[in-house]
Amino acid sequence: MSQVHALSDDQVGQELRKMTAFIKQEALEKAREIEIKANEEFSIEKSKLVRQETDAIDEAHAKRLKQAAMSQQITRSTVANKTRLKVLAARQQLLDDIFADASKRLPDGAKDPAKYREILKNLLLEGLYALVEPEVQARARKADYDVLKDAIKDAEAEYKTKTGKETKVTIDEEIALPEESSGGLLIVGSQGKIEINNTFEERLRLLQTSALPAVREALFGKNPNRKFFD
Repeated sequence: MSQVHALSDDQVGQELRKMTAFIKQEALEKAREIEIKANEEFSIEKSKLVRQETDAIDEAHAKRLKQAAMSQQITRSTVANKTRLKVLAARQQLLDDIFADASKRLPDGAKDPAKYREILKNLLLEGLYALVEPEVQARARKADYDVLKDAIKDAEAEYKTKTGKETKVTIDEEIALPEESSGGLLIVGSQGKIEINNTFEERLRLLQTSALPAVREALFGKNPNRKFFD
C-alpha cells in the first residue's frame, strides 16, 4: 500500500503558482480571442456602415444631379418658350403693322379717277358674274357717283361681251356708303336679298385672311412645322 506524502509549504506554493500561471495564460488567450473576434466584428460592422453611408451619399448625389438636370431642362424649356412667344408676338405685330399701313393707304385707290373707274368696273363685274341677274343695284359713296356711272357703262358692256347676256345696273342713291369709307361698292341683287360687299375695307379684310400665309412665308420663310397647305 502506497503512502501519500503531504506537500510542503514550498510545494503547495509552487503548485498554486503553476495553477495561477495556467489560469492567467488561459485568461490571456481567451481575452485575445475575444479581442480578435471583437475586432473582426467591428471591421465587418464598420465596412457595412461605411458601405451604407457611401450608398446613401451616392444616392443623394445622383438625386441632386437628376434634380439639377431637370431644373436645367425646365429652365431651358421656359426660356425657349418665352423666346418663341416673343418672336411670335413680334411677327404678329409686324403683320398687324403691315395691314394697318395698308388700311391707311386704302383711300389712295380712289384718288386717280381713271384708275378708280377701272377698279370700280372690275369690282362691279365680279358681283355681276356672281349674281347673274338682269337687274342689280350698286351702292357707293356719293362722291363716287360720277366715276361709278362711267364704270357701270364699262361693266355692262364687258359683261354682255363675255356672257352674251344683258344686265342693268342702277345706283342706289337712297342708301349710300358713308363718306368715311375708303371706296369701293356694294352690289345688291335679288331685290335686296343678296349683297356682295366689294368695298376697299372688306377686300382688305378678306385679303388679310386669304393672303396671310403667303405674307408670312414672304417675310419669315416657310414654316417647317406646317404639314398642310391650302
